[in-house]
Amino acid sequence: EIMPSLVGSEMCIRDSSKLDPLHPGLISSAIKDKAMQDMKPTDPNFAPSLMPDVPFGIARPEQVIGLSGLEAIRAIPTGDLPAPPMALTLQQWIEAAVKGHVEFRGNPSKEYLNPMGLVHGGWTMALLDSAMGCAVQTILDAGEVYVSLGTEVKFLRPITAKTGQVRAIGTVIDRTRQTASAEARVEDNTGRILATGTTTCFFSTCLLYTSPSPRD
Repeated sequence: EIMPSLVGSEMCIRDSSKLDPLHPGLISSAIKDKAMQDMKPTDPNFAPSLMPDVPFGIARPEQVIGLSGLEAIRAIPTGDLPAPPMALTLQQWIEAAVKGHVEFRGNPSKEYLNPMGLVHGGWTMALLDSAMGCAVQTILDAGEVYVSLGTEVKFLRPITAKTGQVRAIGTVIDRTRQTASAEARVEDNTGRILATGTTTCFFSTCLLYTSPSPRD
């Protein structure tokens, strides 16, 4: 399945059979053109998708050395890097990614209900935080890492077990030398905005994740 981004012409794909055989890592031009024709960026509705069947765990340092933030994010839904264990617990996953933008999907269910019968706000906050944080990660160079400094969330409409699949779209809105700000919204299949969030992240260089320099 090809996952067209709602925010750009680049795409993240799950099915390695659709890679260009002459250029591993690139989408076949014919398939990409077809996917672009099928894109409807202005349509608020979206087709529910399935959580990728990928391994869960924490990536080893040698798996991410030399990868840019965008490359690392795109490697998760393809299974080239493990998805974080929390994604399985919360049923939230990366659907598409381009530089500065990420789309997440989530399946709210009765397992996340609070005493009032609504999906707990923490579930929604996690979805927003993941979308915003991963959007920031897509702009980082190899060797750069980030942490969240602060996040603000507003709950606009309730989410219940009957809401159906929701999506969160995160977008980077500003970057300075050591911080980046992002925003995100959660919406249902009719385009209704259910929650919004903003965040500021701090990033620095981690020598552990940089490629080793060649010896003289």
